Amino acid sequence: MSDVTPGSARAWILAARPATLTAAFAPVAVGTACAWRVGGFRGDAALAALLGAFLIQIATNFANDLYDFQKGADTEERLGPLRAAQSGLLSVRQLRRGIFATFALALGVGIYLTWVAGPAVVVIGLSSIAAGLAYTGGPFPLAYNGLGDVFVMAFFGFVAVCGTAFVQALYVPDVAWAASIPIGALATAILAVNNVRDFEGDARAGKGTIVVRFGREAGVREYAILLALAYVVPVVILVAGWTSAWVCLPLVTVPWAVRLFRSVSRDRGKALNQTLAGTAKLLSIFGVLFALGIAL
Repeated sequence: MSDVTPGSARAWILAARPATLTAAFAPVAVGTACAWRVGGFRGDAALAALLGAFLIQIATNFANDLYDFQKGADTEERLGPLRAAQSGLLSVRQLRRGIFATFALALGVGIYLTWVAGPAVVVIGLSSIAAGLAYTGGPFPLAYNGLGDVFVMAFFGFVAVCGTAFVQALYVPDVAWAASIPIGALATAILAVNNVRDFEGDARAGKGTIVVRFGREAGVREYAILLALAYVVPVVILVAGWTSAWVCLPLVTVPWAVRLFRSVSRDRGKALNQTLAGTAKLLSIFGVLFALGIAL
């Protein structure tokens, strides 16, 4: 990344972490499919929910970049991709402005969705913004106190999927509650790989992730449980009679998930960068197949 000019558009794109946007797209796709399933699909609300999810994800990435740098978690020894603050591509002041501007845009989207779906959207939006800031910032940063996984499961699973269904159907269908679980689980699995890869650096920085607190094998077991959860729930949804058998379409990705698990079990350090990227791609493909399966 030596060809990236500090403060340039490419520096901002790097800080936005486009590859992570699959974690914002998948829950919106699945939530929209749930709304479609119950006859509540609304295109403008779906697009607004997607835009809002992207903006909150980007703002959270900016905040994570800034606060991890300030807390010493991102150093020259980091194993993951280059970070904007750590590399000097964006200053602390620039990132703060970026966080404010992006969350402000998300708030604008939230105002529109409040007009569409009512005041409950205010609670969803403000809690999402607050959690995005509290993930690595504030007096009790969630990621530094072993609660990062809970945050991801809650906001990329239940809040995002059920919130998307709600702003279209104006209520949360039963299938949306259940469908939140696989999406939240796979989003959390991305974090689990990240924490397994970074556990030594996180320990030095005082970042109390599950892996730092309980050891590498705990992170590997967590990853396995999250994958298993993702693939069991579609079967449960089918048995419950909420959808057709197409809901089990994501099960075609099981061999891919098994290969990813073997990598998490075996590999160390930078070798896990590909596994992390693979888990993000799995979430994306699983999400699309799951959304199609629910809608059909």
